[in-house]
Amino acid sequence: MNTPLTRRTFLGSSAAAVIVAGMKAQGTVIGANNRVRVCTVGINGRGGSHLKAFTSMKGDSEVAGLCDVDATVLARGGKQVADAQDSKPPALFRDLREACAAKDIDVITVATPNHWHTLAAILAMQGGKDVYVEKPMSHNVFEGRQVVAAAEKYKKIVQHGTQSRSNPKLIRDMKLIHSGFIGQIVESRGYVYKNGNRGSIGRGKPGPVPANIDWNLWQGPAQETQFFVKAGGQAKNQPGMWVHYDWHYNWQYGNGEIGNQGVHQMDIACWGHNRGMPVRVHSAGGRFGMDDDGQTPNTQATTFSYADGTIMTFEVRNLGSFQEMDGGDCGNSFFGTKGMYVVGQGFFTYKQGKMAQREKIPVPGDAPLDDEGDAFKRFLNAVRSRKQSDAPMSVLDAHVSCAHCHLGNIAYRVGRSLEFDAKAERFKDESVNAYLTRDYRKGFEVPRLESRSST
Repeated sequence: MNTPLTRRTFLGSSAAAVIVAGMKAQGTVIGANNRVRVCTVGINGRGGSHLKAFTSMKGDSEVAGLCDVDATVLARGGKQVADAQDSKPPALFRDLREACAAKDIDVITVATPNHWHTLAAILAMQGGKDVYVEKPMSHNVFEGRQVVAAAEKYKKIVQHGTQSRSNPKLIRDMKLIHSGFIGQIVESRGYVYKNGNRGSIGRGKPGPVPANIDWNLWQGPAQETQFFVKAGGQAKNQPGMWVHYDWHYNWQYGNGEIGNQGVHQMDIACWGHNRGMPVRVHSAGGRFGMDDDGQTPNTQATTFSYADGTIMTFEVRNLGSFQEMDGGDCGNSFFGTKGMYVVGQGFFTYKQGKMAQREKIPVPGDAPLDDEGDAFKRFLNAVRSRKQSDAPMSVLDAHVSCAHCHLGNIAYRVGRSLEFDAKAERFKDESVNAYLTRDYRKGFEVPRLESRSST
């Protein structure tokens, strides 16, 4: 395509098509000051942690750009970054497609609502950028596979925002589990009992879009709907019914609690269980005790079965719970043929007899601790080395963990157990496969790419 790529044609065409036609992904070239130049997309919530991390690593990175569809949030973030670092103020973008096209940015970090994660990550890679994408990196199973394919095609570093993969003790203990330290893992359990800020989100009604919000861009790949305001007035920092947080509980934009806090524990569960995709999934529950517009369950129990007969269970309970003896409000346990492992507590023998106490199994003294820094530091290491293996996890591993959340939600929504072809990544019941993807809004389609990696 020889036609010059103007801003008007860029923003007026399909996001994916324009990026592909207008740019070729090139290897990352670090800035002249040897600092990785970062642009964070979505800065109101988790994105603020991105800004804090990258502005604090002054010799390694600088925040060269910010992007948000909320003009108020964007202006506030620009001042925050300008005050925190000694480089020139960051460029400010309303449209992430402009940020992906900017030549003086090396890395895009994505902290938008879930429905934007995959398209933002792929557009960034097509624009020649490495990507740090918050959890879950996909809104559905199809999207996760496209991120894997894009990373392969464009040879870009992609890091998923599940920080436990960077925990030195957890890295050590997972290696022990995989080596058979407590025998074969036959069952694992993850749970999320967050309830402190998971109350009713209230009800909404159609209302005017605030002048500072670009509602068209906020919706992105989702189908266009009216802007809703909360009946009885808006909460602080909540300019609309779904903006800036309650989108988690709307299927159009979020993935419920299993895809919110739950994806962190799901990633640990998949990491330790180490069986790839399941062959069967069942999930049940509901949204109890809340008279609101939330669509996703606040109580959900899911069971995954694998080809070798092992199982993994996962619980969500937002109404409240006792502090579990094996991890507090969120946790994971793994049960092997020779012992068990509880995240945060260690390895144990099984109890023998009613009054017996489980005994702790000491970690071998020669088991090394892999301390390469936190998740953001490890990401920069991988960006510089050009080795995905220097990141805490592969893109395929991220896809598998996110897909478990999506499969659980699908089984919940259809209300029955489902058989899953782990290799083809499709349900045996063809009528359910529509849930594996979505109908994308024109101009915001997630491109279909071919992936060589298999689960």
